[in-house]
Amino acid sequence: MKIILTLAGVLALAVSTPTPAQSKVVCYYDSKSYVRESQARMLPLDLDPALSFCTHLVYGYAGIQPDTYKMVPLNENLDVDRSHANYRAITNFRSKYPGLKVLLSVGGDADLEEEQKYNLLLESPQARTAFVNSGMLLAEQHGFDGIDLAWQFARIKPKKVRSTWGSIWHGIKKTFGTTLVDDKEAEHREGYTALVREMKQAMSLKQMQLSISVLPNVNSSIYYDVPAIINLVDIVNLHAFDYYTAARNPKEADYSAPTYKPQNRNDLLNVDAAISYWLTGGAPSSKIVVGIATYARTWKLDSDSEISGVPPLHTDGPGEAGPYTKTEGLLSYPEVCAKLINPNHQKGMRPHLRKVTDPSKRFGTYAFRLPDDNGDPGLWVSYEDPDTAGQKASYVKSKNLGGVSIVDLSMDDFRGLCTGDKYPILRAAKYRL
Repeated sequence: MKIILTLAGVLALAVSTPTPAQSKVVCYYDSKSYVRESQARMLPLDLDPALSFCTHLVYGYAGIQPDTYKMVPLNENLDVDRSHANYRAITNFRSKYPGLKVLLSVGGDADLEEEQKYNLLLESPQARTAFVNSGMLLAEQHGFDGIDLAWQFARIKPKKVRSTWGSIWHGIKKTFGTTLVDDKEAEHREGYTALVREMKQAMSLKQMQLSISVLPNVNSSIYYDVPAIINLVDIVNLHAFDYYTAARNPKEADYSAPTYKPQNRNDLLNVDAAISYWLTGGAPSSKIVVGIATYARTWKLDSDSEISGVPPLHTDGPGEAGPYTKTEGLLSYPEVCAKLINPNHQKGMRPHLRKVTDPSKRFGTYAFRLPDDNGDPGLWVSYEDPDTAGQKASYVKSKNLGGVSIVDLSMDDFRGLCTGDKYPILRAAKYRL
């Protein structure tokens, strides 16, 4: 009898003790990769090897129609036209991966037509209603499990590299106040809170998920009222990267996504600081998902750059475009690894990049190539690789956070060009959670 009672007690304890929630792996799919060329072109079938690692798939991106404030596809021919029907092609993956949640994201810095509409919508209850109703209809029609609000708020202004006199004058100006990036901050904060509330009310009836993506260099303390919205959202995706880019900081290269603050840098421009705001505001750690960028930010080095390559260092604008992504200042992970492994002795090939790892696991990996005597500019690259992605996942686990997001799958090595393994950044992050 005593043995039976003991077993009953153990079973009762097992039933009553909650098991830890599964860590989320939120995988972003940027549909513009469909129309890239050559090795960078990603078709829906290319996603298949990744999806067994993902708990959520976020389709980017829908946009807002400026005159009606309705949520609309940004590329109708690709997204909803019968010849492609990409929305349906993506949501149909659930038949093979029934546990996968597929969300439609709106904004995400992809909706560039009349960007002020994102603020104007927040100022009008009628506009918010039009947005919510159209968003629900769009998501339901194409089988999405929910909506992700990747709202295009105004950005923090980048730090400028100044001369001594410029620094003195800037200090004087700061004494008398700072320049606002948005003169209706309080109104837009309240409007966003109202939008989240109204969207959640509509989605609850359909048992759909609502997530938000905090885009790079958006000041959460200005626009996100954590206590007011945190119980209304299922996931908070913190895109804690792109703190330094050649577009924002053409004259100075630095770590684009440090986990902790490097010495003598801005206190807020790191992953740990981004997370702290939400936790301090009362967000459950389980709802916070930390973004890992699969692309690199690059700068052109010149004669004034430090030969050590140690950041921060003087630069001369964005690095040259990659052969696949064709965007200055940006390289996909496979484009980076190709530059790392090119041997010096091959004819017609530039010297390979020297990779510099971070034993402290606090700031990130970078690689660089100094300018040469032939007039070729040097290159400085801040990027994530499987090692640093794994380190960030370990950090997430140590903080008991909700998981990681991969931004995005098309910039990971989805073809296995580097080592033969497909999606190495995604895999490394998943295995370390």
